[in-house]
Amino acid sequence: MTGLDQAEADVKALNGNIKVPGHREFPKNDQPKVMSLPTRPMPNGATVSDDSLAQPGNALTGKQEHYLKRELLSQQVDFEITELASTTALQRFGAPFRSDYGEVAPVDSDLPILRFIFVHHVRNFPFLDQAREKEFWQDKLQVFLELFAQKHISSSEDRLEESKRRKLAIKAKKLVELMMVSGIPTASGYEERIRFSELEVVDRGAQDQGLLVNTPEGHSINGWDVNVAGVRTTSVKRNFRYHQHAEFIIRVKQAGKPDHYVGRRYGEFAKLHKRLRTEFPGKVLAPLPRKNKSATSHTFFSGGDDDDASSVSSGSTQNTGMTQDDAGSLRNLVATGHRRGASLQPDRPSPRASGEYRRERVTLYREDQRVSLRAFLRTFLQNAQIADSKAMHEFLTGNPIKVNEEEMEDVERRKLMDEKRMEEQKRFYEIARQRAKELDVYMERFRRDIVERNGLTQLFQEIKDKERIADLSTEYQKFAEWLRIEVAATIYHLFLAEDNSPELFAQAKRIHSMLPYTALKQVIRFANPAVVMNGVLDLFLAQPFGTRSLAQRVFGMALNDGIKGFQKSIDALVSKIDDDAFCEKLKSFTNADEDTKNNIRSEAVADGVDLVVAILKSEDIKPELSPEQIGKAFNAYVAWNNAVENVDDEMKTGAQMFAYLKQLLKMYTRQRDKAMMLSVIEESVTLHLFRDLFKIFYEPLVRVYKSANVYNSVTDFAAFMDDMFQVLDHAQRQDVSADPNQTVQSFIDLCARHQDNFYKFVHEVHIHDNGLFTQLMGWLEGILEFLRHGPRGGKLDMNALFQGAIEMRQIDKAAAITEIDNLIKWQEERKKWHQDKTRQKMAAENSSWSGGATASTPPPGSSTFRSSDFGINEADLADLDDDDTGSDSREDSEEDANPIAAEQKRRAKKQDHLRRNAGEPVKPEVKQLKMLREGFLSMLRMVLAD
Repeated sequence: MTGLDQAEADVKALNGNIKVPGHREFPKNDQPKVMSLPTRPMPNGATVSDDSLAQPGNALTGKQEHYLKRELLSQQVDFEITELASTTALQRFGAPFRSDYGEVAPVDSDLPILRFIFVHHVRNFPFLDQAREKEFWQDKLQVFLELFAQKHISSSEDRLEESKRRKLAIKAKKLVELMMVSGIPTASGYEERIRFSELEVVDRGAQDQGLLVNTPEGHSINGWDVNVAGVRTTSVKRNFRYHQHAEFIIRVKQAGKPDHYVGRRYGEFAKLHKRLRTEFPGKVLAPLPRKNKSATSHTFFSGGDDDDASSVSSGSTQNTGMTQDDAGSLRNLVATGHRRGASLQPDRPSPRASGEYRRERVTLYREDQRVSLRAFLRTFLQNAQIADSKAMHEFLTGNPIKVNEEEMEDVERRKLMDEKRMEEQKRFYEIARQRAKELDVYMERFRRDIVERNGLTQLFQEIKDKERIADLSTEYQKFAEWLRIEVAATIYHLFLAEDNSPELFAQAKRIHSMLPYTALKQVIRFANPAVVMNGVLDLFLAQPFGTRSLAQRVFGMALNDGIKGFQKSIDALVSKIDDDAFCEKLKSFTNADEDTKNNIRSEAVADGVDLVVAILKSEDIKPELSPEQIGKAFNAYVAWNNAVENVDDEMKTGAQMFAYLKQLLKMYTRQRDKAMMLSVIEESVTLHLFRDLFKIFYEPLVRVYKSANVYNSVTDFAAFMDDMFQVLDHAQRQDVSADPNQTVQSFIDLCARHQDNFYKFVHEVHIHDNGLFTQLMGWLEGILEFLRHGPRGGKLDMNALFQGAIEMRQIDKAAAITEIDNLIKWQEERKKWHQDKTRQKMAAENSSWSGGATASTPPPGSSTFRSSDFGINEADLADLDDDDTGSDSREDSEEDANPIAAEQKRRAKKQDHLRRNAGEPVKPEVKQLKMLREGFLSMLRMVLAD
């Protein structure tokens, strides 16, 4: 009997000959998102939806089907992802990998889900489809992966930190589960998910964040409401002279405390940055904005005793030839040299158009620097650790100042400028949104074209056939028009709308001015990158007379330096511990086989003690310790816990030895990891695999790049950047917002002037791709085909699986139904908990924001495509977000300096995580459903065996 026959027999034995009366199936795409279900009357006059009842002939309701399928798929995905770390995983994978037990048929694979993804979506990738089965997949990739698995690189538990491999495994599990749950339908056609219309409220509210971060006040971040509100000049005596400096006035608010102002010079921001680097070593910090001494000017209208920044009437604007919008527009700002003295200097007023009003031009000293430093501070405050740090607290609260009348006037003017800036952002986005809305009819046709079968292939075939945008079909021309609006809005947002836009604009101009575009074009035109890279590879990967290659030597030197660095730390710790038996035992554990390590880890968990204690008292690790030594180690562990939890100075002394032991274990583990990585790099199969991967991915792209004359696009890109900077300069310096459409149109026209050059580049690449991009689109269509219609092997008949297990007395029906209902209830409660938590967080951050509907409206074109267009159910996608625990990827590098403080910090972080997740529903335990796993696996193998 073949593997296929055996699998069919297994399924029949499980399912019996169950016929589902009244059974009917819907094509996956034809299933309505929200089914209108009939209701039945209840005794008290209420009605109950029939979605709580199974369809005639079915054992399960639509919801029960879906969440049973999801639970069983989740268990299988978790098993398969975990099994990948096994040295024999690929041998049980199936083709193209070899096995010691002969060829593994698809219906016999222990990893059917990963095998299906690999065969259909990895192996047939447009580059990898040319790789040979034996030479590449078996002799190189399989050998390398099995070699890596044999090294047993340390896990997260060994190093008290979440390793990158573990984080990657968690993400992979979630994505694979999402793909399978959305892609594989059930046979009944009644599959149903939990629906929460309130989730849309959360999504809409999230749009407020874009403008909220730029508000002058009312934006609390981790307990701090901070605004760099104004700028003043201060005089500092040096030797015999007084020197004037700019000082930025920071308004600080904290809940339950009175507002106060502090004054900080640019150098003090630099000191804050330096202190944070010292306080958080290894953390990636946002760069300090460059010093910018430029000033900006703005036109205000004033008259009589009214405030200078108000009282703008239609009469005054009429007589001066300006509208009221002009009077308060951000675009009236022009860069000028600043004057010493007051930070707010009125220029010579223009003649009055009437006896009441006059136009006054005011210089705002270092305005761009102010908003960039505000963005700098708020970026730091987004991190809870930095917001609670001593350096940040002293910076925002130390040496408060009193603001005089002139300085308060400057603060008010700049507050008005912030409001005008935000108002212009809203107007810009509203106009861009309106223009995009005019294209809705065409975009809907374009969306249908894309989501239909082979839509992406047709799109790129059109690009390949037509030489100009004007030759494209109407829907594609309208799509190009929509893209112009999107790109224009992006450029505006990056370089004009944000607090850090001046800094980003200046940085982009500097980089653009330094790039040698002409020389770069000639190098690309005449050089042959494939030949150059092949020569470089030969130089680095060659192994003359069997010796180590240059690449191996380079990587080996780096890893050996790391090993030597760890050895220095180890030697220092060994001398502090002053007990060779303790140190030798920890080292022996590090180098022990995995079975021994796992047994000791299990003992530590069972006994509720630290891993170090379990290692020292274990008889499986040599040398054996005397009872006195074991007692000494345990007493040190007790002292460690007391020192960490009670912050007892007396106990800290006794805990130092245990702290050194924990550090020593970590150093031994890291040193072994480096040594294992070095041994992997020194294997010849690693070099051969690297060379093959280079040839597979790089050389086809180089052929396309050479035949498409890509070098011409360098000049086109330089011209676009020149034009873009001119438009941005014009938007900053000129009064273009009398009609807001002019601002929008200037950016759209920028894109229109260069769209033909961009299209020519894309077109040239496609006509010289030798079928590469056609294959790539076919590969993407294959993934979308699976998500929309499921695998060709059929559907999962959850009712037959469930009913068959009942008839074979594998499960108790009532208990199994209860477990499924508990899972559904848990999912409902978890969604509700996650939704409430998100809403509370938004309410805390946005409580004083009054942006209204304008701010919450999504950006133009954001709703053109939906996840359901590509076969991914929105509810499943929301579940993926709900499952994301947001694990902290930051490592506490300061542990080496103060292990007790680091342990206190780690435990505090754990408590904080528990506090933040307080009330989160706990997943109910399932026992009966686990009995279905074997039958489900047989059915899944059949469905995914194509």
